[in-house]
Amino acid sequence: METLADIEKIAEVQHRVPQIAQAARVEELGRIIRAYNDVTEKLQQSHAQLQQTVQSLRNELSEKNRQLERRQRLSALGEMAAGMAHEIRNPLGGIQLYASLLARDVDQMPPSLRLVEKISAGAKRLEAVVSQVLHFTREIEAHPVQTDLAELMDQTVELASPRAASPQVCCRASGPRPMSVRVDPLLFGQAALNLVINAVEAVGSEGEVEVSWSATGSPHHFCLCVRDSGPGIGPGMLDRVFNPFFTTKESGTGLGLAIVHRIVEAHDGTISVSNSERGGAVFEVRI
Repeated sequence: METLADIEKIAEVQHRVPQIAQAARVEELGRIIRAYNDVTEKLQQSHAQLQQTVQSLRNELSEKNRQLERRQRLSALGEMAAGMAHEIRNPLGGIQLYASLLARDVDQMPPSLRLVEKISAGAKRLEAVVSQVLHFTREIEAHPVQTDLAELMDQTVELASPRAASPQVCCRASGPRPMSVRVDPLLFGQAALNLVINAVEAVGSEGEVEVSWSATGSPHHFCLCVRDSGPGIGPGMLDRVFNPFFTTKESGTGLGLAIVHRIVEAHDGTISVSNSERGGAVFEVRI
């Protein structure tokens, strides 16, 4: 027979059952909310990563489109230039021939001879421009071999240094030594030399040129940078520097950087130009 104490215990348990059940429901609800918050946070992180990936792909696609447009533009200009060069070369040969004949006739007439010599010099300069145009329009085929990039750049700096306007122009090379890459040493050396000479001439009588290179992760892939402390390139000119016949030099033909661009393309690489925050221009080649 139940005692009064037993009855009180049973009543107390019956009273606590709803409280225990309610506590369990609250705890379960808390677990659900925490799980929901965790899922929400993971979704937000995934969404942010996807946004970054999409933006990166958009930027890459935009850059590839710009490169494709530039290649198409250069190809069209090259075809037009080749046709013009051939049309100019024929009458130019006649001018040079007649100038040489005329020089014999006025050999004893110094004033007239000087005029003929000027005509001949002008014709020779036009012939040099035509030769450069034809060189630009020819198919460039690279034959990559294992090459020490450090040694090639040391030679490039050595060849370009005499073009400096004064001893106050400092040209230095820095990067891993040795560094094996696969390039056509003659073609790539020509492209690098053109970039370094342009940089040396851009700094004027005082400044510095830095030629640096580094690996980009993949075997034999690398980045080459040519920086100068010159005045930089005007904003409206950055997209035009690789166009044939575009030049800011009084005596330039505007074909040097266009040929560099084609050599880099022949190596399945890319070249870009920008203005450095420290001043001057930066040409970056990635192969």
